[in-house]
Amino acid sequence: MSRLNKAFIYGVIGLATLLTAFPALADGGAVAEQYKWLTFLVFGAIIAVTMYITYWAATHTHTTIEFYAAGRSISGMQNGWAIAGDYLSAASFLGIAGLISLYGYDGFMYSVGWLVAYITVLLLIAEPCRNIGRYTLGDILAFRNNVRASKIVAALSTITVSTFYLTAQMVGGAVLIKTLIGIDYEISVIGVGVLMMLYVVFGGMIATTWVQIVKAVLLVTASLLLVAFIWAPYGFSLPGYLQDVVNNPAIQAQVKKLLGDAAMGMSATDLGQRFLEPGLFLKDPLDQISLGMALVLGTAGMPHILMRFFTVPTAKDARISVIWAMAIIGGFYILTLFLGTGAAMKVGSANIAAIDKGGNMAGPLLAQALGGGPDSWTGNLFLAFVAAVAFATIVAVVAGLVLAAASAMAHDIYVGVIRGEEATPREQVVAARIASLVVGAMAITVGILAKGQNVAHLVALAFAVAASSNLPAVLLTLYWKKTNTAGIVLGMVLGSISAIGLVMVSPNMTYPTLVRPVQEKVVTAADAKLVSLNADLAKAADEATKGKIKKDIAAQEKAKAVAKGILTNLGTDTTSIVGLDKPWFTLKNPGIISIPLGFLGVLLGSLLFRERRPEDLWEELCVRQNTGIHAH
Repeated sequence: MSRLNKAFIYGVIGLATLLTAFPALADGGAVAEQYKWLTFLVFGAIIAVTMYITYWAATHTHTTIEFYAAGRSISGMQNGWAIAGDYLSAASFLGIAGLISLYGYDGFMYSVGWLVAYITVLLLIAEPCRNIGRYTLGDILAFRNNVRASKIVAALSTITVSTFYLTAQMVGGAVLIKTLIGIDYEISVIGVGVLMMLYVVFGGMIATTWVQIVKAVLLVTASLLLVAFIWAPYGFSLPGYLQDVVNNPAIQAQVKKLLGDAAMGMSATDLGQRFLEPGLFLKDPLDQISLGMALVLGTAGMPHILMRFFTVPTAKDARISVIWAMAIIGGFYILTLFLGTGAAMKVGSANIAAIDKGGNMAGPLLAQALGGGPDSWTGNLFLAFVAAVAFATIVAVVAGLVLAAASAMAHDIYVGVIRGEEATPREQVVAARIASLVVGAMAITVGILAKGQNVAHLVALAFAVAASSNLPAVLLTLYWKKTNTAGIVLGMVLGSISAIGLVMVSPNMTYPTLVRPVQEKVVTAADAKLVSLNADLAKAADEATKGKIKKDIAAQEKAKAVAKGILTNLGTDTTSIVGLDKPWFTLKNPGIISIPLGFLGVLLGSLLFRERRPEDLWEELCVRQNTGIHAH
């Protein structure tokens, strides 16, 4: 038995030991104690399948091209499913359905933004990148620019984007496990991290690809089943279904709560109709435009998406893979409309927000409701299946991000810059596996340190940096003759710094002077409500009324505890992390400013500093990106 196989077996034993301890550590959570074994059974089945895939992949991963690009053996259709698996993250499956369940139309706008993004990828990025690159973003930029400078700046940007996205996924996975079955946050992070490292370190791109394919199939299957249960009673009639959404009392109550005083004088039907109109969540049109720019253009600059085009044998397969990905992703995002509105009707926005204020449990709770409710065996089986799919979604995306960051460290920095492309194939694979371990350990550490932090904005920030830094550099390298190393460096640095800097002074940050009064008001209101509810409880005669009042008391106590927790975390702070008492930049997403700055940086740098090599290689680049001649 090889040392690699032994190491994999030891890793699986360690993971199994950790997972064996999970049931003993599970305390509380949305799943009732008597049904938690179902959750562990379904989770275990999916993990076992992916572990077998990883073992099989490890026996086929020996060379650099196999580790980074799956030996260029993935077909267009397979890569399309893998791209869908890589792209449909927790933000897509859990986040968008949750936003729709709470805010209606505005949540669906995220689906539209991420779907339209692939038109940019198909028309401008997929085929040229496959023809001129080898494994990473750095390879694309280094084709006709200074190799060392291009690879350094590309690697730094890749690691930055991957870290932002990775942190959000790690936190999302841990919160999902804790919310469902009550396992401690830190243990959940370690479990996600160990599982992800086994995929990447031993199976490389082959394991990561097939895990993403399996996850995408499971995700689409689960979504289709849920939508079929929701929509079938209406004869699959969209007008009839939407009319029921408008007439639903729970949705009308949610809209009334969101609108506040503005709901005065509105009829019940008007309130329900408002749920299907914009403005309940995204109130500033300029912010919507900025967010849309980041989502549409950022996808084409996401390093873990760009890497997927190097796994197919030809540029034709790269185009086919994007078409398949668009069909799968587009179909899924249409389903989120039914998942979100179905959860709002079947579970209720208030009940969803009571378990997770961001609405991320809407999908799993909808599955539980459709299966028969929280007290039924089938309901908890449905919940376990959907939750396990969500977990697989998170781990698969994390694996792709870790592989992208590790590739930047090992292939671009170590092999390309430090060793000057002189490393042997074996040294390159060893470096890649070591880098994967380092990135995995970093991901676990960052995930634990981010406990209790609001990381929702990190996903949007990752797309903003990718759109402001990576896309201008890649696009102008491919399509503008005068682009050179100085332009690439200036554009990527300016785009990254402006995106990150603007977020640091935006409403995404916590401003104690603004947050504290709101939370103190929540505590005061909860105290007053509890006094009233306890008085009602003392007077209640029948058990049904007592049960309802007790649920209301529990909800108020939870709201009070959450508010007190926020106040405790604020401590004596009076300013944000950068010393501001209120936002300086009023938009939540910086794309509308940072993306033009990224393009401007590339243009100015290229015009101010002339370089001969990029222009000498322009004709070769044009021939290769359009014909695929001499492509790796």
